[in-house]
Amino acid sequence: MASDLKQLLGQKPSSSTLAEHISALASSAGKPDAVKPEVKSYSDAVYFNYYPLGLSILFKPVNGYKPKTGLKREELQDDNLILDGIDIYNVPKPKAGANASRATKSPYTTYPISPIVLSLVPLPPDKEGKTRADSISITPETTGKEFVLSMGEPDRKGGGAGPSSGSIGIWCEWSKDGVMVEFGGEESRGPQAWERGKDAVWKVISIFPPKDS
Repeated sequence: MASDLKQLLGQKPSSSTLAEHISALASSAGKPDAVKPEVKSYSDAVYFNYYPLGLSILFKPVNGYKPKTGLKREELQDDNLILDGIDIYNVPKPKAGANASRATKSPYTTYPISPIVLSLVPLPPDKEGKTRADSISITPETTGKEFVLSMGEPDRKGGGAGPSSGSIGIWCEWSKDGVMVEFGGEESRGPQAWERGKDAVWKVISIFPPKDS
């Protein structure tokens, strides 16, 4: 299986590398039937959703291909689809006393492999002369503070504003690494989200081709 999920970017849906990775996940999760995704096709994107594996994969149509909505797996033109995004899900356990009714129920389960190791691009030393590690190891308990300690300050961030009941969780993006993280739990929402967010664990990690911030 891919030791670094970024190695899957650029693959086609029928790629043996991708198939081996999905099979390894299903085996780790003890769910051999989970290798078959739910397919959602649109003219500009095709999603393979593996709910029991905590994984969603985005394919970008290329060469002028515009898939119809609602296609089945066998109806897709694999040669005209390139893997352009990966979402990994984590379903944090609610803390004692947390408002369970406010917790949004995700159809995904927690990604079965831990730790998740992602490579980081080399960056110049910071003002104190420190250089960051060449990778980050992520467990289901990794918090916002730990992401920033390993990856540095994000290039973009948002979310967390407004009333707790209606706001989205805080998110951070490290554009040069091709990584965006959305955080979950009570700490990630509401007016004080950025003060408390350092203790929030991740909910979704999105991996995409690196871009200049």
